[in-house]
Amino acid sequence: MRLYIGYMNKLVLVSLISCMAASCAVDKKIDVDKELAYCDAQIRKALPNMTDPGRGARNIAADASDPQWHCSDINDWTCGFWPGILWYDYEFTKDEEIKRQAERFSEAIIPILDNKNHSHDLGFMFFCSLGQGYRLTQNPEYKKQLLRAADSLALLYNPVVGTINSWPGMCKTKSWPHNTIIDNMINLELLFWAAKNGGSQRLYDIAKRHAEVTMENQFRDDYSTYHVVVYDTISGNRLARVTHQGYADESMWARGQAWAVYGFAMAFRETGEKAFLQTACKAADRLLENIPEDYVPYWDYSDPDIPNAPRDASAASVTASGLIELSQLVDDAQLSEYYLGIAQKMLISLSSEKYQSRDKNVAFLLHSTGHYPDGSEIDASIVYADYYYIEALHRLKML
Repeated sequence: MRLYIGYMNKLVLVSLISCMAASCAVDKKIDVDKELAYCDAQIRKALPNMTDPGRGARNIAADASDPQWHCSDINDWTCGFWPGILWYDYEFTKDEEIKRQAERFSEAIIPILDNKNHSHDLGFMFFCSLGQGYRLTQNPEYKKQLLRAADSLALLYNPVVGTINSWPGMCKTKSWPHNTIIDNMINLELLFWAAKNGGSQRLYDIAKRHAEVTMENQFRDDYSTYHVVVYDTISGNRLARVTHQGYADESMWARGQAWAVYGFAMAFRETGEKAFLQTACKAADRLLENIPEDYVPYWDYSDPDIPNAPRDASAASVTASGLIELSQLVDDAQLSEYYLGIAQKMLISLSSEKYQSRDKNVAFLLHSTGHYPDGSEIDASIVYADYYYIEALHRLKML
């Protein structure tokens, strides 16, 4: 079912969205403060075992005998999510001890910037941690390190291709001279922020160009997204398109589609480029065509094992947060209400007994899927699912 103006007569569209928005409106509303209090309670259960600030939460296996977080070190791409969760919790609770813990875990990742091996995920690592900290405290040291992180991220930009190189290691192991993953749209927010806060105009130009090239090459005709696009470094031409973490190259990997919705909504917010907004809407439209009844996606929309395939709560969390932002960016009030209603439905499901961890472990959510083809983090609690869940709750509360 298409929900974007380019696909159908406007009068039919408005009538359709009006009916759907009305359907969303009659559903129960999520109690945001109640769910944020739940997140706070889970955090307080986890913190006594999180003694080393150099090791942040990563995952808890579904069959784990230990209900505590399995932690990874600061070199893991997920290192910014746990401190980011703490900053969101501090924003809700105003508890100085939570703030102290957020500072400890955020500041512990700064040494990454002294490493000559730069990561394409510095946005995830730093903007989700020190970025949230700076938003709440205006700590000048955080600003300094965020600007360093942005300059480091920009080193991976290839002006011939027009994007940031996502996996330099794959250049040799898979003969991918220059490759860009859809996830990298999220890292652009660090560059946009830096350009407005003391960094160079070049950072803005890199982020905008990366989004433009991704928009041109990362989508199929139906606006489902490929995970990876491979480029030639001499001509800048596209060489291949694959879905590395999905079911197949032509399948719609759920979290990749979520990154597209979230990332292009953010890119429109930062640039005002209407094409980015249209891309975010079309990607959301494609995603919602096949959403399950409980609004939590299967890990890949094309998995032939559906309805017995694993779910991915992380894809639902990212999508919900992205749709809340998208609802505030579109001009049409009914479309805005529709997107917001779907986001609330996702959060209601994620906040149910089926998906909340509650007394099973110290995470917020169950049933996420990390890298299914690799057999990694399947039906697990994963820290980025929790991060985007608490972010979505905060975004809803701020409305």
